[in-house]
Amino acid sequence: MVLPPESPQRRGALTNRQWQRLHPLLPPQKPRVGRPNLDHRTTINGILWVLRTGAPWRDLPGRYGAWATVSGRFYRWQRNGLWQQILQTLQPQADREGKLNWQLHHVDGSVIRAHQHAAGAKKGS
Repeated sequence: MVLPPESPQRRGALTNRQWQRLHPLLPPQKPRVGRPNLDHRTTINGILWVLRTGAPWRDLPGRYGAWATVSGRFYRWQRNGLWQQILQTLQPQADREGKLNWQLHHVDGSVIRAHQHAAGAKKGS
């Protein structure tokens, strides 16, 4: 699926280059049995939307498919180790291309819990 540059879905979505790298690492689009899957690219863009916005799965816009389908695939792929396999494949590629800066580190403070008394300054100052 190639999106036109002017598409409102473009913001935060996989670029064509990113998709070309990711696509071969995914399971077959059509399973051996059962109903065909929702397009992998649409599903991954839905997963990225939830991760980027922090919204609940149920708030996923309909253009990405049913929220239960998208979240189900995310969790199934996590259980199957697919995300780890993707990281183990793409990270060395990016490192060989000089696209990783191993000297730069980030900490996401949104997941660090502070003690309940750590919120304010010393009383009486």
